[in-house]
Formats: sequence, C-alpha cells, structure tokens
Amino acid sequence: MNLTLKIWRQEDAKSPGKIVDYQVKGIEGDMSFLEMLDVLNEQLITKGDEPVVFDHDCREGICGACSLQINGEPHGPDRLVTTCQLHMRKFNDGDTIYIEPFRAKAFPVVKDLMVDRSSFDRIQQAGGYVSVNTSGNTIDANAIPINKDDADASFEAATCIGCGACVAACKNASAMLFTSAKVSQFALLPQGQVEATDRVLAMVNQMDEEGFGNCTNTGACEIECPKGISLENIARMNREYLKASMKG
Repeated sequence: MNLTLKIWRQEDAKSPGKIVDYQVKGIEGDMSFLEMLDVLNEQLITKGDEPVVFDHDCREGICGACSLQINGEPHGPDRLVTTCQLHMRKFNDGDTIYIEPFRAKAFPVVKDLMVDRSSFDRIQQAGGYVSVNTSGNTIDANAIPINKDDADASFEAATCIGCGACVAACKNASAMLFTSAKVSQFALLPQGQVEATDRVLAMVNQMDEEGFGNCTNTGACEIECPKGISLENIARMNREYLKASMKG
C-alpha cells in the first residue's frame, strides 16, 4: 500500500515543531508500524535527509518505549497493543496517517516523536518498591499465603509497562492510572503493607510535582492502555491515599 505520512518534526523541547509530509510506497499489511517507519527512514537516509527520531527497544510489547500518537490515538487504532504490535493491515491503501509524540507537560519532547518519560521513573522511585531485609533473615515469598483474587489483581496491576498512553489519552494529562497500578501491585500483597502509608503518599506527591493533571473519571486511559489496566486501581489508590492521610 501507498501512504501519506504527516509526521511531527521538532529539534528539541525548546524549539518550535511542525508537521512534515512524507510519502511511502510498497508497505505490506504484515509490517508493524515501526517497520513502516524504518522503511521511511531508509528512504530519508538514502536521500541524505535526516531520519525521523522515534523511541523503541524490545518491539515485543513489553518495554513501552514505542509510544506514538497515531491519528489522535495513543498506539493507534487497535486495542490492547503497543505501537510496535500495531500492524499496517489496520490501514488502507492511500490513507493519510498523522504521527505525533505523546503530548503532556511532564513528557517534554526530546526530538521529533521521542519524549522524555523519566517523570514516570521518579514516581516509581518515590515509593514503588518493597524494602527487603537481606541480612540473613530473608523469607521465601512463596511461604506467605495470599488470596488468589488479590494475587491475580496484583499481577494484573503489575503488567503496566509505563508507556504513558494513559497520560496521552487523558484530557488532563493525568498519570493516575500509571501511579495507581504501581501502588496497587504492592497494596494488594502482604509484603507491601509495611511501607503502604509512606508509599502512596510519596508516589502521589511526586506525581503532582511532575506536573501531571488530576483524574476526572473520563475513562480514556483504560480504553487506550495497551495492557488493559483497570480504573479500579485508581479507586484503590484513592482509598489507600485517604487511609494514609488519616494516619498522618
């Protein structure tokens, strides 16, 4: 198929950007979206032009690095997939495709389609961990009985890959779905109870400091999440935050 690509080009976070038109031909339906961009970049390099910068790593839907806004949707028109898992058969010959970076104050543009999502790392570092005594008194985690429903819910929350689609989909650029998933994966387990109060207060505070907006229950974050993280996690985090605030 032959496609017209309208791609956001921007030198860095402080420079103005613009949409630039490109034509690609001979794109196969079984190609991934990133493979299609590879074809474009090969053409640009051959002509001596600067290739389009976009982020990627595993290309297996695990790392979340490939985040792109495609025709106004994070990760494009398919559901429960990352950009690297999006196949070109979702598009038609002759289509015009708009490709932009995720738009959020807390995700400054590095260049072109790549954004800096280290704000997510700082939220995780604020409390998204369990301190473990490794001084010879360690306990096998499997020795602690855990209700299966809690274990399953914790695992589902832990599948969040931190891609930022929730932020890009939200009209408020809220990071509540990401933060709540990271809070929930520990809040549901006995190992996470010791630091539960400090964890939720620290992570929510860091989220606010990074400049993310507030949640207004629109629900776009869950719809666009490639891992289907549930809004139930936001409700759980709100409960955890209320309990922690009352203890304080």
